[in-house]
Amino acid sequence: MCDAKLISRSLKLKTLASKLSKMPKITIDNREVEVPQGATILDAARKLGIDIPTLCHLPDFPANTSCMVCVVKVDGRERLLPSCATVVRDGMHVENDIEEVRQARKSALELLLSDHLGDCIAPCHNTCPAHMNIPLMIRQIAAGQLHDAIVTIKQEIALPAVLGRICPAPCEKACRRRAHDNPVSICLLKRFAADTDLNSDTPYLPQRKTYNNKKVAIVGAGPAGLSAAYYLQQQGCRCTVIDDHDKPGGMLRCGIPNSELPHKVLDAEIAQIEKLGVKFRLNTKITKSSFKRLQKDYDAVLVATGPLDQDQIAEFNIPAGTHGVKVDTQTLRTEIPGVFAAGDCIRKRQLAVRAGAEGKTAAHAIIKSLNGKTTFESPNLYSTHIGKLQNGEMEKFLAEAADIPRLEPKKKSNGGFTPDQAHNESSRCLHCDCRKPDTCKLRQYSQQYHAQTNRYKAPRRTFEQLRQHADIIFEPGKCIACGICIQITARHREDFGLTFIGRGFDVRVKVPLNQNLDQALKKTAAQCVNACPTGALAFKNQPK
Repeated sequence: MCDAKLISRSLKLKTLASKLSKMPKITIDNREVEVPQGATILDAARKLGIDIPTLCHLPDFPANTSCMVCVVKVDGRERLLPSCATVVRDGMHVENDIEEVRQARKSALELLLSDHLGDCIAPCHNTCPAHMNIPLMIRQIAAGQLHDAIVTIKQEIALPAVLGRICPAPCEKACRRRAHDNPVSICLLKRFAADTDLNSDTPYLPQRKTYNNKKVAIVGAGPAGLSAAYYLQQQGCRCTVIDDHDKPGGMLRCGIPNSELPHKVLDAEIAQIEKLGVKFRLNTKITKSSFKRLQKDYDAVLVATGPLDQDQIAEFNIPAGTHGVKVDTQTLRTEIPGVFAAGDCIRKRQLAVRAGAEGKTAAHAIIKSLNGKTTFESPNLYSTHIGKLQNGEMEKFLAEAADIPRLEPKKKSNGGFTPDQAHNESSRCLHCDCRKPDTCKLRQYSQQYHAQTNRYKAPRRTFEQLRQHADIIFEPGKCIACGICIQITARHREDFGLTFIGRGFDVRVKVPLNQNLDQALKKTAAQCVNACPTGALAFKNQPK
């Protein structure tokens, strides 16, 4: 009898051990996966290659479950569950890509945004019609990295030496320093970098992709047409720019005095576009019949002339809108297949920088069309903004910048900066853009889930920057209290580390016992910066 009991108990133990050793299977969005005992839904999703967003999870650390952005729907459970902390059970059915889950994640992001204070991109960057990364350019000039600066500029602007002379600088009107004394001389800094490049032995020429057997005709050699050709040619298209004048440039050559924009500067920048392989067909007037020929001979046609009246638009046999050529505002397509339009022929904008920006947009739209895509979304990332500063906040920004007045070049220097002047002027920048704009997960997921910045109203934080550490900077307004840095400092036994202060919605991450950041992060500064899901912890000088 005892033997029978022992045998029965042994069989039960073996059955239990078998169950424990068996790897559970789980289904996520109708895809099955087998995972080890103790694995979470997040682990299972990652094994399947499914991206479940999370802002407070760090592998090999206990789940924080503070952000609630990783919630999923589990069959049989009424409430959504955090995937980072929910252990897999055999036979579990999980839904990740459903509207209920998407809306919950969106709400979680919007709650975090309601307590978030920071600019993803600086006001000048946000206002620039070409959307150039102005703060990065300024920092590169300040560091003497002029080649890097021209690369940054020409990613967005094809004719920077030209625009550095004639642009009315809407970016400077948005410069945050303007509220203190005077804005940074952004236009002149751009001109300095561009002139230095053009006067070098080997002016910068971007790499061109292998030709893709696609041909694009561009009607009009003004700022929109030249810009479109510059960016299309880089993508491997063979561009031909057609104009009825004897030299390219359009209104840049014909409408601006040589004293303001020397033709030699315009010619030098056009020569760089030509070096990419762009062909020019000048002294050529386009008629209705020749336009049809372009449609037949080229894969796409871009109309980038100056302003056109109704009769001139009819000559191209394309529909007219209220102010010019009728286009889809997102794709810049006309109603004629393969025909696009950009610049002043759509609506007279008067600013060359806007025409150039639209030429670049048209180039991106044409590339997408030639690749078979029928929709076109703006590449600009989601962005939050501090807005008007409160009392005492400007002084905190000024701690980053040189306390010198705006520099004005002397006329004998032809209106441009000397190297020393450029360095000094660039040092006036407040660095009010985020130091981690491309890696901030809050920004990435807010764009992905179309989160609204101001859906939930909360009292605005006060802008702060803690700079006591030699290498890093802490901006509490960008902290989402995820707890990751606290876990890291605890595991590595920092003398003080970081901790939560307060409760509920008012909880904050701080250094305990009134110590400073330098004392808190003696060993783990870089690790905390790299793990921080936002720009709250960042290097003072971002590595390349």
